Amino acid sequence: MKAWKAVSLTLAVVALLGLMCAALLIHRGFRATNQPSRLETMVAHTARNLSIPNAARGEKNPLEASPENLQGGRDAFLAHCQTCHGHDGSGLTPMGQSLYPRVPDLRSAPTQTLTDGEINYIIQNGVELTGMPAWGNPNQAQGDDSWRLVLFVRSLGPLTQPEQAQQKQAAGSAHYVGSQACQKCHAQIYEHWRKTPMANVVRDPSEHPDAIIPDLATNNVFRFSKDQVAFVYGSIWKQRYFTKVGDDYFPLPVQWEVINKKWSKYQVPPTGGDWWTAFYPNDNMQRPTGPLCDGCHSVGYDIHTKQVAEWNVGCERCHGPGSEHVANPTRANILSPSRMNYVAASDTCIQCHSQGQPLANPIEGKYYDWPVGYNVGRKLGEYWKLEDHTLGAPTNFLYFPDGTAHKNRMQGNDFVQSVMYRRGVTCFDCHDAHGTGNQAQLRKPANQLCLDCHGPSSSNGPRTATLEEHTHHKEGNPGSQCVACHMPAIETEGPPNTMVHAHTFRFITPAMTEKYGIPNPCTACHKEQTTAWATGVMRGWVERSPWRLQ
Repeated sequence: MKAWKAVSLTLAVVALLGLMCAALLIHRGFRATNQPSRLETMVAHTARNLSIPNAARGEKNPLEASPENLQGGRDAFLAHCQTCHGHDGSGLTPMGQSLYPRVPDLRSAPTQTLTDGEINYIIQNGVELTGMPAWGNPNQAQGDDSWRLVLFVRSLGPLTQPEQAQQKQAAGSAHYVGSQACQKCHAQIYEHWRKTPMANVVRDPSEHPDAIIPDLATNNVFRFSKDQVAFVYGSIWKQRYFTKVGDDYFPLPVQWEVINKKWSKYQVPPTGGDWWTAFYPNDNMQRPTGPLCDGCHSVGYDIHTKQVAEWNVGCERCHGPGSEHVANPTRANILSPSRMNYVAASDTCIQCHSQGQPLANPIEGKYYDWPVGYNVGRKLGEYWKLEDHTLGAPTNFLYFPDGTAHKNRMQGNDFVQSVMYRRGVTCFDCHDAHGTGNQAQLRKPANQLCLDCHGPSSSNGPRTATLEEHTHHKEGNPGSQCVACHMPAIETEGPPNTMVHAHTFRFITPAMTEKYGIPNPCTACHKEQTTAWATGVMRGWVERSPWRLQ
């Protein structure tokens, strides 16, 4: 009888607790916006992990973490996972923060401590009662896509505390060793990189006889001989020529316009141009490239000795001094922008792809046009300030009235204004400085790259069923290219007809052309038409808000 009473009491208590939990749930409401409790999160994780078969849990990734496999995993992640998990795995997306339970941060310990087999099983089979779908197709033999995704998820993991300490120690003791020291272990990346413009910004014609593009005999602007050229600068938009006097280099007052195939005078005007002209004589032979150029065209430029660790943008420009890593390769004794927060990561590129001034100018009596003292991993804002702009001011040397860059090498000034930047997108989410076969070292052809995150009906836009409905241009037409409207080529590289793409990603309306004189992509393409015509056409696009055309 006593046992029966004990069982009855236990059942009553359980029932009462159940009723109390049910009442609490009903009172709280069944909303996806509710924040799961710690207990619920722990129970859910434990239940999920226990449900994974032992055989699957113990599986090892059959793929090596090669650049190709990591890129394949990244592509699959962007195609299938980033809408919820974000491009960086943080889960801080509108979709990820609206699901119950929340989308996990793939960079954090609860994910990174799972085995490769567990992560693969979750990718293949999904998780019941959550928003995680099963990506494995039960009707097909399983390929390597899920294992590539495992590699990519692993790459998102941050350094451990011991690794962070090792990285800090290495940063204080390592020295530069040159890009060739990286070739042995990173042969394929090295081969791609050495063909990029980054690796060939400046070249010595005595070592590279093909470096000088034009026939010097055709030069009637300012004659010089090959023997006078210590370095050739540039090969895409324009080519300039540096001569050496003592331990300084100076730009000759002439340039070759690569696209226009003509010689022209090169001299930065004393007014209406770069800020530093106020501090240097109006004579190229009194404007040394050390304080004005070389800090961005080299690795480890020393302002005291005027020596460099390596000319051109070598591996250590973005990864820091590599001696410790070469001696004992681990991820903890080399810097990788991909493991930094989005600000520090993009600053690696913005240090040179921007117009600004050092905060400490002058430095030991000289004025520098690059961020002296900054090295990758530090805070660029402690060394460098971007050129100021007043919204609505007339177009000047640097900016259009809306703040879009007007001059070359201002991608950073543009990018930090963009929604992309505010959402944590980095420069190398789109570009690969190691080199690709695409224009501007894009990871993919431009449209493919954009559509990874902005496909039709995507929550990121466009909000139309097809791309044609959004662009109102047929597929394959220049007007159907994402960059045509969102990254118009309106920023000058100096010589006529040499324009680069804006990086604010803003659509410049024909009305802005009328009000502020900023070139818009519509009449830039349809040159025979007026801004009024372009505005009138777009007012007929039913999916386009009329308020965005003003």
